[in-house]
Amino acid sequence: MPSKKTLTSTNLEALGVQRLAELLIEVSTGNAAVKRRLRLELAGAHNPDEVAKEVRKRLTTIARSRTFIDWQNRRTLVEDLEAQRSAIVKQVANADLTEALELMWRFMALANSIFERCDDSSGTVISIFHAACRNLAEIVQVAKVARPPA
Repeated sequence: MPSKKTLTSTNLEALGVQRLAELLIEVSTGNAAVKRRLRLELAGAHNPDEVAKEVRKRLTTIARSRTFIDWQNRRTLVEDLEAQRSAIVKQVANADLTEALELMWRFMALANSIFERCDDSSGTVISIFHAACRNLAEIVQVAKVARPPA
């Protein structure tokens, strides 16, 4: 049996909803990635269309960015890309396959610009795009779409 101070879901649940919410606000202060993740979760809890809107907005921001991402900032990028990919697959696709397909194509369109401005010597960034390719194929199969949207 784990200690009562070990970070487990059971131990954290014992803190109660109010205290957990306060801790999440505190942890997210000054951390844009955590705030984006929490917004995605809140959007998904209220309306799947809102998740798609949040993902679309974030993909547009990533596409516009021109900053070089060195090895020190790669982890943040990886977490951000993974959060967007995961939201498309787990939340948007369950609600609207056509929307998920469009968002996944937009996600894939980011690859070239990201690789032009990113140090991916570890291969972690490309692995996310490999996973997105598999996800895209799965969505296409389920949606029975013959070609990408125009």
